Amino acid sequence: MEKTRLDTFKNPEFDPGRNRLIRGLWYGVNFLFFKTDLLPVSLVKKWILLAFGAKVGHGVVLKPGINIKYPWKLTIGHFCWIGEGVWIDNLDVVTIGNHVCISQGAFLLTGNHNYKKSSFDLVTRPIVLEDGVWIGAKSIVCPGVTCSSHSVLSVGSVATKDLEAYYVYSGNPAVPMRKRNLNQL
Repeated sequence: MEKTRLDTFKNPEFDPGRNRLIRGLWYGVNFLFFKTDLLPVSLVKKWILLAFGAKVGHGVVLKPGINIKYPWKLTIGHFCWIGEGVWIDNLDVVTIGNHVCISQGAFLLTGNHNYKKSSFDLVTRPIVLEDGVWIGAKSIVCPGVTCSSHSVLSVGSVATKDLEAYYVYSGNPAVPMRKRNLNQL
């Protein structure tokens, strides 16, 4: 039986999208202004993201402690909330629609490794959060997942497959629990 050989790891298809100097500069800026509490002002963070190639809409709230891998692979729509401690590990494209809430400590994960290969090759797939989606605190959205319009991933859940529009999902792996009725009292 073959064994895992991390010394044979290859990443030939992966393209971070910018040269090492820009990536290094981003890592420093990310550490100083996003991953810490030094800059609590969303508007300044938005300008920084725009300067690094992100697309960011109006009325976006960016809380302290956010970690963004590559802003040039990130699109955030209008009136979104990104909570404290959110990690956007976007080795691939992450597209966030309008009026999306990503709660504290949520993790958007676009990359993983191919456990079927001894070289443990990197595999990346984009994530899409359509309009009105709510990603609950400490939840994980896995590579290649689309959270359809107004779907909810509840606290601590793991989305390994696409979420249907207007459904609330829970668990690991997340399964639909009920329909989301927005105008219900």
